[in-house]
Amino acid sequence: MKKDFILPDIGEGIVECEIVDWLVAEGDTIVEDQPVCDVMTDKALVQIPAVHDGVVSKLYYGKGEIAKVHAPLFEMQLTGDSNAASEPAAVTKTQPAAVNTPSAATANNETEDFILPDIGEGIVECEIVDWLVAEGDEIVEDQPVCDVMTDKALVQIPAKYSGKVTKLYYSKGEIAKVHQPLFAMSHAGTTKQATAALAPLIQASSQQTSSGSAQQTATQSATHSTAAPQGKALASPAVRRLARELNIDLAKVPGSGDKGRVYKDDVKAFAQGGSVKSNVPAASVASPAVKATAVAGGRRVEPIKGIKAVMARQMMESVSTIPHFTYCEEIDLTDLIALRASLKDQYAKQGVKLTMMPFFIKALSLAINQFPIMNTQVNADCTELTYFDDHNIGIAVDSKVGLLVPNIKGCQHQSVIDIAQALTRLTDLAREGRVSPADLKGGTISISNIGALGGTVATPIINKPEVAIVALGKVQTLPRFNAKGEVEARQLMQVSWSGDHRVIDGGTIARFTNLWKQYLEQPATMLMAMR
Repeated sequence: MKKDFILPDIGEGIVECEIVDWLVAEGDTIVEDQPVCDVMTDKALVQIPAVHDGVVSKLYYGKGEIAKVHAPLFEMQLTGDSNAASEPAAVTKTQPAAVNTPSAATANNETEDFILPDIGEGIVECEIVDWLVAEGDEIVEDQPVCDVMTDKALVQIPAKYSGKVTKLYYSKGEIAKVHQPLFAMSHAGTTKQATAALAPLIQASSQQTSSGSAQQTATQSATHSTAAPQGKALASPAVRRLARELNIDLAKVPGSGDKGRVYKDDVKAFAQGGSVKSNVPAASVASPAVKATAVAGGRRVEPIKGIKAVMARQMMESVSTIPHFTYCEEIDLTDLIALRASLKDQYAKQGVKLTMMPFFIKALSLAINQFPIMNTQVNADCTELTYFDDHNIGIAVDSKVGLLVPNIKGCQHQSVIDIAQALTRLTDLAREGRVSPADLKGGTISISNIGALGGTVATPIINKPEVAIVALGKVQTLPRFNAKGEVEARQLMQVSWSGDHRVIDGGTIARFTNLWKQYLEQPATMLMAMR
């Protein structure tokens, strides 16, 4: 029998994800636990496995499209006992209906704590970046309540129910604990009252569906052709449940939210035969003739999503909260390049890719031993500074899903060869967008190699909550005077540091860079500093 594979929950609060890559094709035979596709949430890359043996008969999304949690991901022809196999999917499909439903014990206006849910693998706490509501505010289901910062990303916490905020348990900048109360609120009403309120809408929807009026059908068709979103509707599970209760095809409901997102009010208005106020500018629904005269050339708009959206929020948070300053220096790499060239082929035979980067990383770790303030993190109100024993040095990688910064753990305990092997593993995974969350979290200082693309000088943005980052420029052969006053060709690189001026001053970063520079310009001193 043919059966839809329902996309399961892939993270607390995640309602949609981007299809990064299909690992199977229509007609392929798959087995239980076989990876079927890679999907990107706003937190991480997740691999979706098959739950049954069978043959893939239809893929419901193309690469790059947005898939919805609790909606069909692909269709397959099952092998084996179809009745037994169908039970898990039935449970998965019916679970979402209870996700946002208050308990029967919840009375009208009863106060209840909102418990901060899991917001990422291994995350036990987060910082309150900003409250989007205040005590006494009326909120509705799915409304954003606050922004919190984890060690991975900025996450927005939505309300589970409609009601009134009665108490905020944390102030801006404080650390909230996962599975602990975040705020208190009183519900707008009981489940029974909410169901009763839907009765007129259900009746109106039923009448609208059964009506055979040609005029009404024509009017609806015209409305849908201009305002209805194409394909699968963008909506939360709670909105989808409401549409099912009202027997409404969600794809036909014009969404008033960003990118056509459908809210509960949109569904209710559609059920009553009313119109929905759209956020689309009037110019966008003008006649074709008007469009032809107003637009000189073609254009396209792409949503910022996945890792790129996370990076955008992190960079904005970094530049708006950290006072950056930049320090630049020139490093003569002539001797180090010669050393690396003499060792490259020897280690290549052992399967080690020896680039210049492992030397930069090891030298950086050695310099941190004498300047531990470069390996710290400062809290939100700048009252505490945390020093880290481990040097977890991050490497910015331009991957196919956006900028990723995996880090090599414990560089102070590793040799240059150990670092080279770890670097190869991480960069290969990152370029494919398959780096694990464990490799992305816990970084203490970062390196960005802009020179790989041809740049010389930059002002890198600090990877918050770290306090420093360096950008490496390209290596250039330039004339310089030697000790005898003679001009000779040298291999030079410009490096650009950005520091958090709340905890690092210019003198500190200059002395730190001079030591790092010494290790790189005189590789023998780096060797002697290793323990």
